[in-house]
Amino acid sequence: MNPTLHSSSVAEIDPVVLYEILRLRVDVFVVEQECPYPELDGRDLEPTARLLWFADADADADTRVLATLRVLHDGDDRRIGRVATAAAARGRGLAADLVRAAVAGCEGRLVRLDAQAHLSGWYARFGFVVDGDEFLEDGIPHLPMTLAASR
Repeated sequence: MNPTLHSSSVAEIDPVVLYEILRLRVDVFVVEQECPYPELDGRDLEPTARLLWFADADADADTRVLATLRVLHDGDDRRIGRVATAAAARGRGLAADLVRAAVAGCEGRLVRLDAQAHLSGWYARFGFVVDGDEFLEDGIPHLPMTLAASR
């Protein structure tokens, strides 16, 4: 396996690859985590939204996208979300590499995310700090976290 990092707006992504990205997110957030919510929220279509993903060009079409996340513009801030890794690709550091790449692309901006509470320590490795009270989203405890703007 030789994963390659990609970053693009939705408009620039090959439709088959976009389908694989969205299917991975549904597989993780809706099916695996048993959260029946509208995963397709329309924000991917915002002109400033970026999707980052690792793909393995040598894999079968249905396993090509290994991990993904989304970066949104929220005013002057940036928001990382929808961090998902295929079950078969976990434990290889792909999500960590995606977060590092996303943070690097947000240079000079405050970066926000809503971490599942049990993953707050994982995000802290990248410099994120808890910035508010725990809340429930789709029945799962989350913590708002921020990363100070870097120059």
